[in-house]
Amino acid sequence: MITIKDLHFGYSPKRVLFKDISLSLKAGHIYGLLGKNGAGKSTLLKNIAGLVYAQGGEISVLGFDPSKRHPGLLEEIFFVPEELFLPALNLDAFVRINASFYPKFDHNYFATLLREFDVPMAQKLSEMSYGQKKKMIICFGLASQTKLIIMDEPTNGLDIPSKAQFRKIMASALTEDRCIIISTHQVRDLDNLIDTVIMLDSNKLALMASVEEITEKLTFKNVDQLQADVIYAEPSLNGYHAILPNRGDDYSKLDIELLFNAIVLEKEKINQHFNA
Repeated sequence: MITIKDLHFGYSPKRVLFKDISLSLKAGHIYGLLGKNGAGKSTLLKNIAGLVYAQGGEISVLGFDPSKRHPGLLEEIFFVPEELFLPALNLDAFVRINASFYPKFDHNYFATLLREFDVPMAQKLSEMSYGQKKKMIICFGLASQTKLIIMDEPTNGLDIPSKAQFRKIMASALTEDRCIIISTHQVRDLDNLIDTVIMLDSNKLALMASVEEITEKLTFKNVDQLQADVIYAEPSLNGYHAILPNRGDDYSKLDIELLFNAIVLEKEKINQHFNA
């Protein structure tokens, strides 16, 4: 689906975001792209979508070079940006103008998603709240039936019930021939949704591993006191939230926020368990 080899990108010689990033993304997966603010998450997504161009390396998306903006690729990519700039149109007019760019657009599915998200169909886009606009464009993107869905901070502006609905809808939207990439700094919003974690840190790929691989190597648990083998821990009301090595069969639920903080602060300790 997506192959990136030795990607190098910077907005200026003094502002280099990536150095020699290589990764491969496959269909049938939901990837969570994590990183601190300024780590380059949005820029990586834009490189994949062909919205900015790398200074070095290679990117292949569905067999195309995204920088060439080939129509055969563009009709198979939908990008949900963090910031939305929508015209002062009613919803029917917006769909009539834009759905034609996506040959597999499903109007019935779009209407179903709008109802599930409780988005008003008769209201002009310019009169919608930010959260309603975000939900509308998510619905439109899924209804486009593209093979690649890219989402940059999709849960910004969503209230708690809408975030829960988002996770439910996204889980049902994944098919064996579709790849979904979700970038967020609100890592809790991806709980029980993603199957693979990608994390950027210090101009490089800090971690790429499936949830299954992470929980095979690491255990996430609450402990009363710090033990010698604790890799990373944060104080809690009743002790510590801790990450420890999985010694064999001590499987636990992935705490994605704790893992995120651990990689930022103790990257070498975490990587030791994946490089062994």
